[in-house]
Amino acid sequence: MSEVVYARLKSKKRSERMMNVLTLIVVIVLALIVLFPIWWIFRTSLMTNPEIYKYPPSLLPKNWLFSNYEKTLKIFKFWRYLWNTMVIIVPSCLAGTFTATLCGYAFARLRFKGKQLIWILCVGSMLLPAMVTLIPLYIGWTRGLGLHDSYLPLILPYFCGGGAFNIFLIRQFILSIPRELDQAATIDGAGYFRILFNIIMPAIKPAMIVVALFIFIGLWNDLLQQMIYINSSDKFTIALGLTNFKGQLKQDWSLTMAATCLSFAPGVIFYLIGQKYFVEGITLTGLKS
Repeated sequence: MSEVVYARLKSKKRSERMMNVLTLIVVIVLALIVLFPIWWIFRTSLMTNPEIYKYPPSLLPKNWLFSNYEKTLKIFKFWRYLWNTMVIIVPSCLAGTFTATLCGYAFARLRFKGKQLIWILCVGSMLLPAMVTLIPLYIGWTRGLGLHDSYLPLILPYFCGGGAFNIFLIRQFILSIPRELDQAATIDGAGYFRILFNIIMPAIKPAMIVVALFIFIGLWNDLLQQMIYINSSDKFTIALGLTNFKGQLKQDWSLTMAATCLSFAPGVIFYLIGQKYFVEGITLTGLKS
C-alpha cells in the first residue's frame, strides 16, 4: 500500500514539474513576443538607413552605430523636453496621489450625507469618454480662465481628486484594512487626519505607488491634451517633441528610432523602480472586496 502511495506521489510531483517547465516556456515565449517590438526599435536605431531597408531584415545590426544617439541629441532637444515633462508630471503625481488618498479615505471610512450618490457619480464618470469633455474643458481653461499655452490645465485637475479610477483603487485598498485599528486610535484620542497619516497611509503605500505610476504613465503618453494646451516649441514635452521630430526627419528612421528609444527609456526606468509595489498593489487591490 505504501509503495502505491509513494508511486502516486512521485507521479504527481513529476506531473507538477512538467507543468512548471511548460508554464515557464510559455511565459518566456510570450515575454519575447512582447519585447520583440522594443528590440526592433532599438536595433533599428543602431543601423544605417540602407541597412534598415535591406531584405531580408537582420535581427542584429552589422555595425552597432551608437553615434546615431549622439547625432539625435544634437537635433532632438531631449533634456529640454524631459525637463518640461517633469514640470507637469512631478506636481501632478504628488497632488494626484495625495488627493486620491484623501477622497478614497473619505469614501471608505467617513459617513456624510449624499455619500452613496457622490460615489455613484464618481464611479460613473469613468464610463464617460474623454472626448465628450475635451471641448468644454478647453473652453473653460482658455476662455474662462485665460490659460493659453500653459501647463496648468494639465496639472490642476490632479489637485481635485486625482481621477475617479485612482480614488476607486485607494478606496478598495482601504476597505481591506480592519476598522478595529481606527477604533483603537479613536479611543486613544486620534482624529481623522492622524488616523489617515499614521495608520492608513503606511498600510496602503503599495496602492499609492500604483496610483502615482498610473498618473505618471498617463501624463507621459498623453499627446492629445498636451497638443491642445501647449503651443510654444520651448514648452514642448517628450510626446510633443518626438512627434515634431518625426515630422522634421521624414524618412530618416535610424534617428527617429533613436529619439523614440530616448523617449520611452525614462518611463521604463521609473516603472522598473516601482514594479514591485505596482504588482503588489494591483494584486492586493484585486483580491479585496
